[in-house]
Amino acid sequence: MNFYQKLLEILEPNWEKEIVLIRNEYLVNKLEINTDLYLVEEGSLRVFIDDEEEEHTIRFGYKNSIITALDCFLTDKPTEFYIQTLKRCKLKMISKKSFNQLMQFSKENKKVWEQLLQSFVYQQIEREIDLITYSPQKRFERVLERSPQVFQEIPLKYIASYLRMTPETLSRILKNS
Repeated sequence: MNFYQKLLEILEPNWEKEIVLIRNEYLVNKLEINTDLYLVEEGSLRVFIDDEEEEHTIRFGYKNSIITALDCFLTDKPTEFYIQTLKRCKLKMISKKSFNQLMQFSKENKKVWEQLLQSFVYQQIEREIDLITYSPQKRFERVLERSPQVFQEIPLKYIASYLRMTPETLSRILKNS
């Protein structure tokens, strides 16, 4: 059993509530303090930031994904992110306080949490490398290899934003693949 499955097993009896959100609803808004952790049971979401000119998608959540405003979760300060549903979502929620108590409960739980954080950091490093060094075609190929489910769950305009390309460029790449 991998660490992610183990984490879900640890959390299963400890979720505090279920939330249902409609399409395009915001789970988290910029400058809010929301330190809750969520499991996506159904639907899909995107995590994004915005500047004056455009929105930049940086992460997705879909079935069996854990999602949170990580900056806020780690620091208890207002988040820089928005988390918005792309499809109707059913989520389970646990508070940061309950989650931390659960992770401190045993050495095994602490190890699972450390592995999750390490995995997240590694994913972020991969993404940075993709964005800095690879062509749009190669970025597409690497995301398709790592996360093929993204292309089944997420509208192409948000995938294009995530890949830092225009929807037209992504369309061209898909057409030629």
